[in-house]
Amino acid sequence: MSSDDLRHMKHALSLAQRGLGQVWPNPSVGCVIVKDGVIVGRGHTAPGGRPHGEPQALEMAGNGALGATAYVTLEPCSHTGKTPPCAQTLINAGVTRVVSALEDDDPRVAGRGHKMLCEAGIEVVTGVCAREARAVNEGFFHRVNLGRPMLTLKLASSFDGRIATAQGESQWITGPAARRNVHMERARHDAVFVGAGTARADDPSLTVRDLGVAHQPVRVVAARMLDIPLTSKLAQTARDVPVWVLHGPSALAERRAAWEACGVKLIEVAEERGSLSPVSMLQALGDAGLTRVYCEGGGSLAAALLRADLVDHISGYTAGVMLGAEGLASLAPLGLEYLSDAPRFALRDVQRLGDDILHRWQRGF
Repeated sequence: MSSDDLRHMKHALSLAQRGLGQVWPNPSVGCVIVKDGVIVGRGHTAPGGRPHGEPQALEMAGNGALGATAYVTLEPCSHTGKTPPCAQTLINAGVTRVVSALEDDDPRVAGRGHKMLCEAGIEVVTGVCAREARAVNEGFFHRVNLGRPMLTLKLASSFDGRIATAQGESQWITGPAARRNVHMERARHDAVFVGAGTARADDPSLTVRDLGVAHQPVRVVAARMLDIPLTSKLAQTARDVPVWVLHGPSALAERRAAWEACGVKLIEVAEERGSLSPVSMLQALGDAGLTRVYCEGGGSLAAALLRADLVDHISGYTAGVMLGAEGLASLAPLGLEYLSDAPRFALRDVQRLGDDILHRWQRGF
């Protein structure tokens, strides 16, 4: 791997990151076309998942693609869907070398794209920035391999781990810089996910605001009995920004009809011990195409996801305020008897946001 290969692949990865939250159920793929050391084309997967990154970069390159090297953050697709295979598009453009970060786990591709390129006489180099590329499309790989999206749990709390006072006051524990960062994270995920308790108590809109972005994540609520007021912001704005509600088989037919009349998508999932099954909820979201989900609580939903070992990342926003034991805890009971049973995560980074701290964690390996 040359320094030029590394530099151009990092450029392609930066392009791929721009599509996060906008391209599901597809991966976000970046592509850079280089000829004689000069970048002649670049692109990334467009909103909605098409066109893919390679044809956009090739269109920019034009005739400059002939004899060029293509840097692609994921194996070019080899199957014909709504668009022709990207591997064939690269072949037709006359590139002579393809540097690919890693093989696609999707069984429709899984090495076939690289094979097509090799059989066409194109030099194929793989494994450049593979770990970084897998991290960018972690949600896509989760959906392909595990049948569920990647899940990030957001916990915004006081220094002593409380999310509200005893009277339920919670706005605002953290400051404006932390709240702005939350909106940025919403924009980078396919969906924002909350429980019915949070939807009732806070009446949130769960939209991305004040960032100038054109797209909005899907808003997902877990409400076993559909027991959220139809006067809520979510119900009243469902025709403007998509709202999906996960509910149980026991939800009344008249409640279902009322929510559907608001333009809400209802998804029935299995129940276990009087609550919605966390595994069934995540599988249903994966079946619907979501790859990246940002869970904003509350405590009961967060605890259920942790108990089911479904949390991949945690974003903790901690404020320098104390609310005491009478305040509402950020997590409902986990039912732990031993410290060794507690969910553990590895610290990824720490960042100051105004007077608050953002600490991000991921599954320990």
